[in-house]
This record gives sequence, C-alpha cells and structure tokens, in this order.
Amino acid sequence: MDAVATSTPRKRSAARRWISRGFLAWAVLSSVWLVNSYRTQGVDSRLLQADARAAVREDAAYLEFQPAAPGARTALLFFCGAGVAAQAYAPLLRPVADAGFPVVIVKLPYRFAPLQSHKAEALARAASAMAAHPGVAGWVVAGHSQGAALAARLAGGGGRGAAALVLIGTTHPKEHSLAALTMPVAKVYAGNDDVAPAARVLANWRLLPPQTEMVQIVGGNHAQFGHYGRQLGDGAATITREAQQEQARAVLLKALRRAAL
Repeated sequence: MDAVATSTPRKRSAARRWISRGFLAWAVLSSVWLVNSYRTQGVDSRLLQADARAAVREDAAYLEFQPAAPGARTALLFFCGAGVAAQAYAPLLRPVADAGFPVVIVKLPYRFAPLQSHKAEALARAASAMAAHPGVAGWVVAGHSQGAALAARLAGGGGRGAAALVLIGTTHPKEHSLAALTMPVAKVYAGNDDVAPAARVLANWRLLPPQTEMVQIVGGNHAQFGHYGRQLGDGAATITREAQQEQARAVLLKALRRAAL
C-alpha cells in the first residue's frame, strides 16, 4: 500500500511538470510568432531615405516625411496600429509627402500602448507634433486599427487644428459617438478583414456623423494596410497589398486636398 501511495503523487508531480513545460513552450512559441507577425516586411529602404522630393526625420516618438517644396496648408497626422512599427506604413504614406503634404506618423508607446496612460501619451505626442508645425492650417487626423481609435479620440475631443478624420481598418468608434462632428469624416474598411469585420464596422454607423464617407476595399484584409506579417485572426486578402494601399491612400489624399480648399 505504501509503494502504491508513493508512486501516485510522483506520477502526478511528473504530469504537472510536463504540463508546465508544455505551457511554457507554447507561451514562448506564441510570443515569437506574435513578434514576428508584427515585424515590418517588404519595405523598400529608399522610402525611408531623403531625396529631392521629401526629407525624412525620425525619433523615438515620430516618423516624419516633409515635402521638399514648402507651403502646404494641410498635413497628415497618422497613428500607428498596435504593435506595428511606423516604418511599416512608409509605403502607404511616403507617396503622400511626395504629393506635397507633410506626414507625421505617431508611434505608440511600447508599440502597443497597453495602458490608458500610454494612450494618453500617444495623444500628447500628436498634440506636440501639431504644435510644432504652426504653418499647417489644418490636419487630416488618421490611423489604422487601434491608431484609428486614437485618431477618433483626438478628433472627437476637439483636437485643435483637426480639419478631417480618416478611420482605417477599425470598428471604432464603439462607445463614444462622433455623430456631432461637423468636419469631413471617411471610414475605410476591407472586405476580408476579420480583425475589424465589415459587419461590425457597419453596425457602428450610427456613431458616425451623417456626412461620413464609407469606403470598402473589396478583397483587402487588416494587415495589408501596412507592411507587416499575417495578423492573428485576420482573413486572407484576394488583392495585392499595393492595390489595397493605393485605394486607402486615395482617400487620404482626397481628404487632404479637400481640407486645403
């Protein structure tokens, strides 16, 4: 009886060790996969270098593309999506600067801005960037995914200098209504985006102002708004990343040109 009683706890202890090891291995592999999925991929290094058309500036808080020709009355303020590096949006946004509009990409604290204090810091970074460009008369405030939620908070909170709002790949606003906004608003969503599904995007229509322009990118998904890996839970795109970003960029340029009038 003693031998049987001793062997049973040992078996249980060994089983617990194997479960703990298995969980640890799963956690490590999942973390590696998650980090790799958000890694910037396929960005031409020339997009991050200054040339005759635009200057490039980067620090811990921003990535900026400044047109060589000064005098633009409107500029783009863009919030990164959670976990996504600012460089991943260079293919989408550098052509905006090449078209003559300054672009400031706001980096999220700790890449994910996990706490409300981090989100507040991202909004403070945006306000500082806008104040640092006194020659800009109006800002098109935009963002992707969680970045779009921050853009909505900035515009909805009466962000000084905001002239238009463009929400990309997001179901926001969710709780706070933007229906009273009088500025132009556009919402860009992708048909195969399973992170911000079209059905949930449209379900929040009542929280947007009546003048909102809804733009669906047929065949696009969530991750292809930037240049990074396959995002967990996302759908499969049936159009190229370049085609999807070209359509999204057209909405941004339209907002910038309209705000300049």
